[in-house]
Amino acid sequence: MTLEDHIGDIVRKARTAANISPDSAAEAAGLSRTQLAELEENGKTSKEPNFKALAPLIGLNPAKLERIAHGWLPKQVELSNWRELRQITTTARLSVNCYLVWDEVTREAALFDTGWEARPTLEIIDEHQLQLKHLFITHAHEDHIAALAKFREHFPKVKLHSGSKNAPPDQRNRANDFIHLGSLRITNRETPGHAEDGVTYIIGNFPEDLPGVAVVGDCVFAGSIGRGFVSTDLLKQKIREQIFTLPPETLICPGHGPLTTVGQEKENNPFFT
Repeated sequence: MTLEDHIGDIVRKARTAANISPDSAAEAAGLSRTQLAELEENGKTSKEPNFKALAPLIGLNPAKLERIAHGWLPKQVELSNWRELRQITTTARLSVNCYLVWDEVTREAALFDTGWEARPTLEIIDEHQLQLKHLFITHAHEDHIAALAKFREHFPKVKLHSGSKNAPPDQRNRANDFIHLGSLRITNRETPGHAEDGVTYIIGNFPEDLPGVAVVGDCVFAGSIGRGFVSTDLLKQKIREQIFTLPPETLICPGHGPLTTVGQEKENNPFFT
């Protein structure tokens, strides 16, 4: 298991969001400008950075940042406990996750994002004889919707859901919507910041009282957050309000990298104090 963002990615994201120059960050970290550039590029440097001085300057929690620098990983999640939930990872320029969930009785299914290609997901749908009823989009960046046309071709009646203001009215999420998928219940929470149309979808009511699932797109990664193309401050605010208020055992299903939980991110994600 490897994190989506290495320690240098985290430092660079935080530094640029805080508008701190490389020279100032390097000085705080006790590094040369070249050493800081190496750290941000590949997560490695010949000298141990002074994270206790660097972290507050760029808006990170020092202890959590050091924890990640020294190898923190989220505890392995046994996804098979959620028998009707699959993580599907496809790769082109980068790897991206999408998620398929279904009701074990009705065989009605929902897909969250599409990934780069449809084939792996279509194989699961065929294997389990599922009916794809809903397709939920966390945000409209290319890697998350690249296979959208293929799914619509295979399932012309699939119901699309997104947070885009440009989507047709019948495809836009509405506050307090409850979408039922057999016994499962799906709700949405707006989480812009990485993207203007960012949405987190909460899946609940799993059999055997399993924890709920939050499909977060690129809002939160294990130990990091998405790049704040709209606003990093807004993204962090929405994560606090809409994701970190969920029960700690809630499974976080990110668009990139490994699975994690709300509790682990509140305890270990350096972007949050």
